[in-house]
Amino acid sequence: MTATERAVELVTTAARAASEKLATDIIAFDVSDQLAITDAFVIASGSNDRQVKAIVDEVEDKLRETGAKPIRREGERDGRWVLIDYGDIVVHVQHEEEREFYALERLWRDCPTIPLPADVTSPGA
Repeated sequence: MTATERAVELVTTAARAASEKLATDIIAFDVSDQLAITDAFVIASGSNDRQVKAIVDEVEDKLRETGAKPIRREGERDGRWVLIDYGDIVVHVQHEEEREFYALERLWRDCPTIPLPADVTSPGA
């Protein structure tokens, strides 16, 4: 099984939104073969708590424009690791320190990555 077309569309929108707020190390994984509850993960980093929150706000705004509404949001108060669950995709926005410590890429490295468009930049990557 692979991520649905809708999931890939949401991944692209979320990655572009994160990129607009200068998120770094943006990556997307197709986790549909490993998890029954979602098709894809988007992971992005912010250099401080304020930037993490700005990235989250932009992702939510852009996905809302596509008609997507979050089912659940966690970690927003701390601003260190915010998880936004849209059903089809889960967006993880992490402070760089949390990203390094939890190393989600290592946990999901056996899953295929979802190619992101060329306009998704990842400064410092």
